[in-house]
Amino acid sequence: MSVVRVMGAETEYGIHAPGAGQFNATWLSTQVVNAYSKSTAHRASAGGETRWDYTDEDPLADARGWSMARAAAHPSQLTDTELTAAQIALEGGETGDPSLPPMMNMVLGNGARLYVDHAHPEYSSPEVTNPLDAVRWDAAGDLVALAAVRRIAATPGMPGVNLYKNNTDNKAVSYGSHENYLMPRGVPFQNIVSGLTPFFATRAVMCGAGRVGLGQDGSGAGFQISQRADFFEAEVGLETTIRRPIINTRDEPHAVADKYRRLHVIIGDANLSQVSNYLKFGTTALVLDMIEHGTAPVLRFADPVATLRAVSHDWELRGKHLLADGSAVTALEVQWRYLNAAKEHCAANGSSHPETGDGHTAAVLAKWEEVLDGLGRDPMSLAGQLEWVAKLNLLQQYRTRDGMAWDDPRLGLIDLQWSDIRPEKGLYYKLLERGRMERMVSDESIAAAVESPPSDTRAYFRGRCIQQFGANVVGASWDSVIFELPSLRRLQRVSTKEPLRGNKELTQPLFDRHQHLEDFLAELVSGSV
Repeated sequence: MSVVRVMGAETEYGIHAPGAGQFNATWLSTQVVNAYSKSTAHRASAGGETRWDYTDEDPLADARGWSMARAAAHPSQLTDTELTAAQIALEGGETGDPSLPPMMNMVLGNGARLYVDHAHPEYSSPEVTNPLDAVRWDAAGDLVALAAVRRIAATPGMPGVNLYKNNTDNKAVSYGSHENYLMPRGVPFQNIVSGLTPFFATRAVMCGAGRVGLGQDGSGAGFQISQRADFFEAEVGLETTIRRPIINTRDEPHAVADKYRRLHVIIGDANLSQVSNYLKFGTTALVLDMIEHGTAPVLRFADPVATLRAVSHDWELRGKHLLADGSAVTALEVQWRYLNAAKEHCAANGSSHPETGDGHTAAVLAKWEEVLDGLGRDPMSLAGQLEWVAKLNLLQQYRTRDGMAWDDPRLGLIDLQWSDIRPEKGLYYKLLERGRMERMVSDESIAAAVESPPSDTRAYFRGRCIQQFGANVVGASWDSVIFELPSLRRLQRVSTKEPLRGNKELTQPLFDRHQHLEDFLAELVSGSV
């Protein structure tokens, strides 16, 4: 299959309410969810909120074959209940009307999820099957977040809320931009670790978002390629907010458990650049395919965590990094090894053939090669494509004009303004508007993705259920939808554990035939679909 596989993104947005420091950040995040619920017609019986179905969630299951004891887990790991976030939302700081419960979760008509992840609003994209769609539905999340910000700004008595698509507040706090890839359960996890670690340690040269400041608190003067690199402290582990590992071992497949593994990737930056985001998903999908077929490069860094940070700090791309065998390589040399192996792998299986291939793999390989070639010749030649290069190019212009050193606080403010999701404020969007950042998906297709689910995964079924029967959908998750049937005074849970079933081809006729929920479910559960 090569680059084609089930994948998706999760984005936690940085949140700030200027001049309203008395408000709890988690409560403010609930207002983002609430504001979007009022902006959409996809209403559920709870007044806009569809509760998340936690039935099959197990955040302490470890892919290495065991489960962490609940008593030993950090509270941030207990994501199988909304009580923790709800409690945080009601603690410390003003929370508006205390008689109204905080709104924690929405399942959207495009198949995505909008919810509160502790102190941040988070958008989890619907499942897609290729990197171009991953870019499209991830960018749709930015429009969802923007609609919420606009709604809050127009609401009397509410503090204005700004959202940022970044990964750190530069005060030692980092928040995630995660990726998810479906894999066969039978692939040994150690093969995943050995095949992915060198790739992840150097991947930021293509998909880093760039950051002013060195160290977790950003106090070191300088610029680095990745916003996340300095926050990683382990090679392999279950945690996501403490002792962050390069390879995360959370084992929640959200699918048929003995058939699939969901690889949960926490090392990536949140990307506004479409090219960087495209390469993030596309190249990782190719490396996973090589791992599954035993064709991935074989190499190991002597210290992967130190290498990850060193690569991020080396924006001139000159440094060499020690391998376990005593030799040394540059980050670009590692990426070329992976690219050349991928080209050979895809030529052998036919996925990159221009006429008979899958229609996506050849494009990813070509863009990967174009970018590595450009980075080797002159990184600044890619200022219209790669996010960290575009940001660095802009910062260098300010530094030259105003004589600013890297520790000038004004550069940090420019860095923050880059990631503002408001087009009239965000510096990325200003470059995009002027044609200085490459587009891979159109504004029109992104806007359509806000309203419509992907057609080729179970997200289509989930999204259409919200659109058509939202008033009767009382719960949902990646692998279930729960309906309330008032006339029968009972709940009906529909399992969706096969990610490629529930697509448009299989279920659109069913939706079109039935406008009444009871008739819809009667045919659905009869097994004829």
